[in-house]
Amino acid sequence: MAILQLEDGTRYTDLQDISRELAPLNIQLNRWAVGESQHLRELISQDSLNEDEKEQVLKSLDKYFQQLQQTAGYQTRDLIVLHPGMPNLDAMMTKFDKIHTHSEDEVRYIIDGEAIFGFVRPDDSQVELTIQPQEYINVPAKTEHWFYLTPARRVKAVRYFTGSQGWTPEYTGREIHTRQVVTKVQMKTQ
Repeated sequence: MAILQLEDGTRYTDLQDISRELAPLNIQLNRWAVGESQHLRELISQDSLNEDEKEQVLKSLDKYFQQLQQTAGYQTRDLIVLHPGMPNLDAMMTKFDKIHTHSEDEVRYIIDGEAIFGFVRPDDSQVELTIQPQEYINVPAKTEHWFYLTPARRVKAVRYFTGSQGWTPEYTGREIHTRQVVTKVQMKTQ
């Protein structure tokens, strides 16, 4: 279940409420089922995957890729697998934990773990959205945002691309007001 946190601490977990709050940014958020395949679920539960295993996961989920190809012209997809045992994980994440934009939409389908997208809204307020398994997000091109992992430091995400050069972060220099990490444990205590 996605969790949106505003700067004043207000939290939303209902998809309609979250969509309303993110509407000025034209962010699309949806739930996509991973499916019931035992083999797919076993692959997804592993910490790391080799290239063949990644391709198996991608092929199992290609119905979503085919939809995006037909409706929005997406050309390629890959699977990013991040976990605490990865060498240089912190160095890799520093590329995206500052406010930046991209020249293309940033489209992610989280299939395991969780991560946080932060956004600058048109009124200059900032919000953070925790994305969890089976959630799809499309962040439109030129949207000011940042990305980081929750304390579990684990996520598997299918990334969809319309081209090859639009995924380079373009830093805006704007400061992040606060980072308010929300985890499943915190949600259960409220």
